Amino acid sequence: MKLWLPVAAYMAVIFVFSSIPNPPTVSQPGSDKVLHILLYGGLAALVVRAAGGGFDRPVTMRTVIIAVVVSALYGATDEVHQHFVPPRQMDVWDMAADSVGAAASALALYAAHAIRRE
Repeated sequence: MKLWLPVAAYMAVIFVFSSIPNPPTVSQPGSDKVLHILLYGGLAALVVRAAGGGFDRPVTMRTVIIAVVVSALYGATDEVHQHFVPPRQMDVWDMAADSVGAAASALALYAAHAIRRE
């Protein structure tokens, strides 16, 4: 249970950021997608840790799938939440970036574990 507390705290931080009506922006095109990739990559890493029983435990493909699904679903709920925060809006491309970040992070942890095993 204690491994899931950082996951819940991280989700709460994302929720708070999503509640800001006019968050600061960077003028670089696509920079918000990079932020989504990084944020949800971090979330997926924490979910891998929690679902796998700690970073010292093997990272299985099942753990990767759990991390990607949990992170992507949370990203979808976050977009719905933003729909109710004027002037923010839902964005399918943000959800895609969330999923890409989650998958990249979880798969990187899977690969790192596989390399260490060899």
